[in-house]
Amino acid sequence: MISAADVTRRTGAGPMPLLTVDEFFDGNTDEESIAPNQWGYGRPPLAELAERLRAIEARPEVAWVRVQPHPETVEARTLAGEALALCTTADEATCRTWVDGFEADVLIGLVDTYRDVPAVPEGALVWSITWD
Repeated sequence: MISAADVTRRTGAGPMPLLTVDEFFDGNTDEESIAPNQWGYGRPPLAELAERLRAIEARPEVAWVRVQPHPETVEARTLAGEALALCTTADEATCRTWVDGFEADVLIGLVDTYRDVPAVPEGALVWSITWD
């Protein structure tokens, strides 16, 4: 798991970096580090969320999956995820089936500006999986 300090260092004076699934989830036991308002109200545990995200990322129509850090990561110095970014050629309806049970919304585009954004292949879109 990446530390909030490492995210802050990578951020510098610019936008925060997108994080890989491994960076955010490996060793992370803070269930409230992503979608805290949904934890205990339908959002699966972190270990299950990570497992499902890795399965999504392994799909042939998916280029990459990343975690979009929340500004709290830099401001409060605690690792927090705001949303998930999913780059795929699949349509919205298909993406919704992949994240069924996450208690999340699916929106087109990133919810903010980030650095370390991998290339988006021709024909692919980036979908944000968000929680209110």
